[in-house]
Amino acid sequence: MKRNISVEGLEQTPIEQQRIELVERKCLGHPDSLADGIAESISRALSAAYFEECGTVLHHNTDQGEIVAGESLPRFGGGVITKPIYVLLNGRATKTFDGANIPADTIAINAARNYIRTILPTLDMERDITVDSRMGMGSTDLRDVFRTCVTIPRANDTSFGVGHAPFSEAESVVRGVAAFIDEQLRPRYPVIGQDCKIMCLRDGDAITITLAIAFVDRYCASLNDYLDMKQLIKEQVESVAQGFTKRTVRVDVNTADDIANESIFLTVSGSSAEMGDDGSVGRGNRCNGLITPNRPMSMEATSGKNPINHIGKIYNLLATQIAQDCVTKVDGIEEMYVRLLSQIGHPIDQPHVASAQVITKPGTSMQAVAPEVEAIIDGWLANVTTITEKVIRGELKTF
Repeated sequence: MKRNISVEGLEQTPIEQQRIELVERKCLGHPDSLADGIAESISRALSAAYFEECGTVLHHNTDQGEIVAGESLPRFGGGVITKPIYVLLNGRATKTFDGANIPADTIAINAARNYIRTILPTLDMERDITVDSRMGMGSTDLRDVFRTCVTIPRANDTSFGVGHAPFSEAESVVRGVAAFIDEQLRPRYPVIGQDCKIMCLRDGDAITITLAIAFVDRYCASLNDYLDMKQLIKEQVESVAQGFTKRTVRVDVNTADDIANESIFLTVSGSSAEMGDDGSVGRGNRCNGLITPNRPMSMEATSGKNPINHIGKIYNLLATQIAQDCVTKVDGIEEMYVRLLSQIGHPIDQPHVASAQVITKPGTSMQAVAPEVEAIIDGWLANVTTITEKVIRGELKTF
């Protein structure tokens, strides 16, 4: 059956030529990212347990979860968390199969606690956090759609996924800064907590990066230490960011600080989840790791959804992979957007529509690029289950 693939030219100002561009990333310790990471870790743990016990991945969706902030008293040299962070795990999971009980709640709690322990190693896992699982069973119709999957799964929902490529300079700056903080700066300076929000404003050729970084109190002896580290972060991030762009870059760190009153972003755990910020699955980064209001985005949470037939996961990841593949392999593409729409119960390799919108570079015609783009889309859809395989192996990030 021929797939409904639409490739069209797009007449709009390319992102790099627009005056204002906003890009955001919430790093791993931000409460929303914590919720996403917990949800995805549970889905992967359930998938592995189901496969080991039953020889297949059973129906589940763990994309509903909440983090309720605790209370704390941070202080230089080390403070205390006075009210535990509360983590609610809900969503749906298969708990019985062929008459056998599957301890889905226990699997979920263990996966969540292991993930939290990895991201926030300074937390006392017995005293500082409570993890509560209230997962139920899925609705009969959705379980039936899942159960009848043979070779090509049937979509669990009428929904869509979106993706774009290539990354703009501002998007590349944010991704590069996040990687630098996580992989190079924090290992050298453990005072830098995992809760880091990066907000980038590009106004013409001027880029301003605003960082909100939780400092870990046990590694910070005084206000002077705090101020010295703020300055170091500012200087090093500016240097790294400048490597991604020829535009001017300015970095501001923890702009809410009131130094005169010593009101600063100091935490016990390295996350604002300990003292005021709640978190929800799907409220943070899209599956490309960014929040990009200048681009089309899906409101679906990618993390925690089952990787077999949940369109909110598969089509968002797939649309992103298609867009990136096209701009890499097809000459003459300035910018590209992909939208994939499903119909519930229909095979996921036969979307209701696979739409590609292309801005071509000067001198390139749509007639030249359209056949190649269509062929790439068709090829990805023909092998759509590779997305599932990559997710299960942990090769694709969902936030």
